[in-house]
Amino acid sequence: MTNPQKHTHPVSDTVFRAVYDSPASLPGLHKWVTSDEDVRQIEELLGMPPKTIGAPLWVSGDRKHCPNCDRQTNWLDIVSSALDQVHSREMIARVILGEQKFVNTEAPRAIADLKCFRCQTAIENIRSFKCHNWAYADTEFLEVLRVMETKEQLN
Repeated sequence: MTNPQKHTHPVSDTVFRAVYDSPASLPGLHKWVTSDEDVRQIEELLGMPPKTIGAPLWVSGDRKHCPNCDRQTNWLDIVSSALDQVHSREMIARVILGEQKFVNTEAPRAIADLKCFRCQTAIENIRSFKCHNWAYADTEFLEVLRVMETKEQLN
Protein backbone atom coordinates (compact mmCIF):
# COMPACT_ATOMS: atom_id res chain seq x y z
CA MET A 1 0.00 0.00 0.00
CA THR A 2 1.39 3.41 -0.94
CA ASN A 3 1.66 6.26 1.49
CA PRO A 4 -1.05 8.83 0.62
CA GLN A 5 0.89 11.60 2.41
CA LYS A 6 2.68 13.82 -0.10
CA HIS A 7 6.33 14.53 0.54
CA THR A 8 6.96 16.98 -2.29
CA HIS A 9 5.39 20.42 -2.03
CA PRO A 10 5.41 23.42 -4.37
CA VAL A 11 6.65 26.43 -2.39
CA SER A 12 7.26 30.15 -2.83
CA ASP A 13 10.66 31.58 -3.67
CA THR A 14 11.02 32.85 -0.08
CA VAL A 15 10.44 29.43 1.50
CA PHE A 16 12.59 27.72 -1.11
CA ARG A 17 15.50 30.11 -0.56
CA ALA A 18 15.41 29.47 3.21
CA VAL A 19 15.70 25.72 2.62
CA TYR A 20 18.04 25.77 -0.37
CA ASP A 21 20.61 28.13 1.05
CA SER A 22 21.79 25.47 3.49
CA PRO A 23 23.40 22.40 1.87
CA ALA A 24 24.19 21.34 5.44
CA SER A 25 20.50 20.46 5.75
CA LEU A 26 20.94 17.56 3.32
CA PRO A 27 20.91 14.10 4.97
CA GLY A 28 23.97 11.84 4.88
CA LEU A 29 27.62 11.97 5.91
CA HIS A 30 28.84 13.82 2.81
CA LYS A 31 27.58 16.67 0.61
CA TRP A 32 29.08 17.46 -2.81
CA VAL A 33 28.38 19.13 -6.14
CA THR A 34 28.14 17.33 -9.49
CA SER A 35 31.23 17.97 -11.63
CA ASP A 36 30.96 20.33 -14.59
CA GLU A 37 31.88 17.46 -16.94
CA ASP A 38 28.96 15.39 -15.68
CA VAL A 39 26.57 18.37 -15.84
CA ARG A 40 27.48 18.70 -19.55
CA GLN A 41 26.73 14.96 -19.98
CA ILE A 42 23.31 15.50 -18.30
CA GLU A 43 22.56 18.29 -20.77
CA GLU A 44 23.42 15.92 -23.62
CA LEU A 45 21.17 13.17 -22.21
CA LEU A 46 18.31 15.64 -21.88
CA GLY A 47 18.86 17.15 -25.33
CA MET A 48 19.76 20.59 -23.95
CA PRO A 49 22.27 22.98 -25.51
CA PRO A 50 25.66 23.03 -23.74
CA LYS A 51 25.89 25.32 -20.69
CA THR A 52 22.09 25.36 -20.16
CA ILE A 53 22.44 24.21 -16.53
CA GLY A 54 24.36 26.80 -14.55
CA ALA A 55 23.26 26.21 -10.97
CA PRO A 56 25.05 23.69 -8.72
CA LEU A 57 23.55 20.19 -8.63
CA TRP A 58 24.02 19.02 -5.03
CA VAL A 59 24.15 15.40 -3.86
CA SER A 60 24.41 13.93 -0.38
CA GLY A 61 24.97 10.46 0.94
CA ASP A 62 26.92 8.18 3.18
CA ARG A 63 29.50 7.34 0.49
CA LYS A 64 30.53 9.39 -2.56
CA HIS A 65 31.65 6.69 -4.98
CA CYS A 66 30.28 3.65 -6.81
CA PRO A 67 31.29 0.48 -4.91
CA ASN A 68 32.22 -1.24 -8.18
CA CYS A 69 34.03 1.27 -10.44
CA ASP A 70 34.78 4.06 -7.91
CA ARG A 71 33.15 6.74 -10.11
CA GLN A 72 31.84 9.67 -8.04
CA THR A 73 28.06 9.31 -7.82
CA ASN A 74 26.09 12.44 -8.73
CA TRP A 75 23.18 13.88 -10.71
CA LEU A 76 24.34 12.08 -13.88
CA ASP A 77 23.50 8.76 -12.19
CA ILE A 78 20.19 10.16 -10.91
CA VAL A 79 19.13 11.54 -14.30
CA SER A 80 20.20 8.49 -16.30
CA SER A 81 18.45 6.15 -13.84
CA ALA A 82 15.28 8.27 -13.93
CA LEU A 83 15.27 8.29 -17.73
CA ASP A 84 15.64 4.50 -17.80
CA GLN A 85 12.78 3.90 -15.38
CA VAL A 86 10.26 6.61 -14.69
CA HIS A 87 10.64 10.15 -15.94
CA SER A 88 10.67 11.87 -19.32
CA ARG A 89 13.45 14.21 -20.44
CA GLU A 90 10.95 17.08 -20.36
CA MET A 91 9.91 16.40 -16.76
CA ILE A 92 13.51 16.29 -15.56
CA ALA A 93 14.35 19.47 -17.47
CA ARG A 94 11.32 21.18 -15.89
CA VAL A 95 12.52 20.23 -12.40
CA ILE A 96 16.05 21.51 -13.07
CA LEU A 97 15.18 24.66 -15.05
CA GLY A 98 11.52 25.46 -14.44
CA GLU A 99 9.98 28.33 -12.52
CA GLN A 100 8.09 26.27 -9.92
CA LYS A 101 10.14 25.56 -6.79
CA PHE A 102 9.78 22.23 -4.95
CA VAL A 103 10.71 21.07 -1.45
CA ASN A 104 10.69 17.40 -0.47
CA THR A 105 10.09 16.60 3.21
CA GLU A 106 11.04 12.94 2.94
CA ALA A 107 14.68 12.22 3.78
CA PRO A 108 15.11 8.68 2.49
CA ARG A 109 17.68 6.14 3.63
CA ALA A 110 18.66 5.88 -0.03
CA ILE A 111 17.36 7.06 -3.40
CA ALA A 112 15.48 4.08 -4.88
CA ASP A 113 16.53 2.30 -8.09
CA LEU A 114 19.69 4.33 -8.62
CA LYS A 115 22.38 2.85 -10.90
CA CYS A 116 25.93 3.95 -11.69
CA PHE A 117 26.05 5.69 -15.07
CA ARG A 118 29.33 3.99 -15.96
CA CYS A 119 28.94 0.36 -14.82
CA GLN A 120 25.19 0.06 -13.99
CA THR A 121 25.92 -1.17 -10.43
CA ALA A 122 23.12 -0.45 -7.95
CA ILE A 123 23.94 2.60 -5.81
CA GLU A 124 22.40 2.45 -2.34
CA ASN A 125 24.23 5.21 -0.51
CA ILE A 126 22.77 8.42 -2.01
CA ARG A 127 20.33 10.08 0.38
CA SER A 128 19.37 13.34 -1.30
CA PHE A 129 19.85 15.59 -4.30
CA LYS A 130 18.93 19.17 -5.05
CA CYS A 131 19.24 21.82 -7.68
CA HIS A 132 18.08 25.41 -7.91
CA ASN A 133 14.44 24.25 -8.08
CA TRP A 134 14.55 21.29 -5.70
CA ALA A 135 15.54 21.01 -2.04
CA TYR A 136 14.93 18.97 1.11
CA ALA A 137 13.58 20.11 4.46
CA ASP A 138 11.87 18.33 7.29
CA THR A 139 8.11 18.83 7.55
CA GLU A 140 8.26 20.91 10.75
CA PHE A 141 10.85 23.29 9.30
CA LEU A 142 8.78 23.74 6.16
CA GLU A 143 5.69 24.60 8.22
CA VAL A 144 7.64 27.17 10.27
CA LEU A 145 8.82 28.82 7.06
CA ARG A 146 5.27 28.93 5.67
CA VAL A 147 3.98 30.58 8.86
CA MET A 148 6.80 33.12 8.72
CA GLU A 149 6.06 33.87 5.07
CA THR A 150 2.33 34.32 5.77
CA LYS A 151 3.04 36.76 8.61
CA GLU A 152 5.47 38.69 6.42
CA GLN A 153 2.85 39.03 3.67
CA LEU A 154 0.30 40.35 6.16
CA ASN A 155 2.64 43.12 7.33
